[in-house]
Amino acid sequence: MPKSDSGKNKRLSTLIIAESILIAYVSYIALFVVQLLDFVAPSFIFQHIFPLFIFTLFIVLSQLAVGLYESKLRETFRGIVRRICIAQAMALYESKLRETFRGIVRRICIAQAMALFAMVIFSELFLTHVLIHPYYIIVCILMTIVCCVLFRYTIIRLGALGLRQTRIVILGVGERAAVIENRMRRASDRKGFELIGFIPIPGDNTELGIKKEPILNINIDDSFKEFIAENNIDEIVVAADQRRGTLPVEVLFDCRLQGTQITDLLDFLERETGQIMVDLMHPSWLIYSGGFNSQNYVRQISDYGLNFCLASLVLFFVWPFMLLTALAIYLDDGYKTGASIFYKQIRVGKGGKNFGIYKFRSMGVDAEKNGAQWASKNDVRVTRIGGFIRKYRLDELPQLYNVFCGDMSFVGPRPERPEFVEQLNKELPFYNQRHNVKPGLAGWAQLKYPYGASVKDSLEKLKFDLYYAKHQSFLLDILILIRTVEVVLFGKGQ
Repeated sequence: MPKSDSGKNKRLSTLIIAESILIAYVSYIALFVVQLLDFVAPSFIFQHIFPLFIFTLFIVLSQLAVGLYESKLRETFRGIVRRICIAQAMALYESKLRETFRGIVRRICIAQAMALFAMVIFSELFLTHVLIHPYYIIVCILMTIVCCVLFRYTIIRLGALGLRQTRIVILGVGERAAVIENRMRRASDRKGFELIGFIPIPGDNTELGIKKEPILNINIDDSFKEFIAENNIDEIVVAADQRRGTLPVEVLFDCRLQGTQITDLLDFLERETGQIMVDLMHPSWLIYSGGFNSQNYVRQISDYGLNFCLASLVLFFVWPFMLLTALAIYLDDGYKTGASIFYKQIRVGKGGKNFGIYKFRSMGVDAEKNGAQWASKNDVRVTRIGGFIRKYRLDELPQLYNVFCGDMSFVGPRPERPEFVEQLNKELPFYNQRHNVKPGLAGWAQLKYPYGASVKDSLEKLKFDLYYAKHQSFLLDILILIRTVEVVLFGKGQ
């Protein structure tokens, strides 16, 4: 047996043993949880030891059946970040935490459903003589789901059992491959993977290519498969500048059949950075890529109902701050100039339709006497009180009215002004696609990137906006709202 296979088997065996012990302990604790919920529940007796062993076996076998102990399982974990942020604690989230866990959580839930069915059938057939509380199996399964998810999350975060990082190689050393070198220089950018090196491909633009990363001078032939096996490579990222006639298709096909993941550069960057590289994107990738779920009528109605309820709840809590903000603006310069405390501005919404957005005025009355201008971090047009309310996002609160009107959602790309949209549509590829979703008070781009003050900044924000448009979901919205609360409370707005 090759050394790499031996190491994999050892790690997987350790994982199975560790989770078996965890599941057995959770099954044991579930007995006492049921007793706390129902005082007349039967207490633990010696007869329960055999059912505990059987239930643990069922759960482990179910997880094995759905591939949770597969050595090549390296699915992205976005779902767990959202679920843990919502259900466990916001403190568990970090801005550089890789998109982790949707596949693992799905598999865990499917495995527990299978185990639940098997446990109920087995209990009815073979454990009729054991006093088992009717709620015990359900409590046991629910506790197991939570504990298994947290256990997998923890070992990945800590790098335990070798499950944290995916070992990857990059096919290409040219201009496209250099994006990884330039955009993912820090160790924090590479928490989710271990980069073994870059492999040259004919046709690469080496002048604009890799400069400092390790280059592996390996022939991509039949011996390449041995290299993949010997170095325990989990994933091959294709980043060649020229694909037609240069990629070793047959070798990659064999590697894929042996379980090695083959990933396009755009998909890899999307997964690891949380943005879509618009400057590298081609229409065919966008057409065949997943996501961009349709906005049907039922979903639009449910989204508006949810936003209406959320806006009502927020307004209930923030109306005193809105009154104080209005008073502060009036005392700052409103009573001298007679200017309104509110500011209405035309923005571009969903489908390219214009609407009026409302904000508390944070700039002087003659801020745009020379026409529309980009907002910047230290904008001289901002008033004394305006700097404070912009920092804590208090100037955005009147946009609750836009949410009630249905022009905006709580979460979505920030709406831009028509003058800038016209310019950006000409200079940035796919810019108009951000208008396929309703604009929002808070957005993924606002969490990841500061105020845009140029076309270059708009390009960077567009990458995050398209990522949101592709992956929008209720759980992602909750995550963005949670992070936005952090921005507001700690004054991280810019």
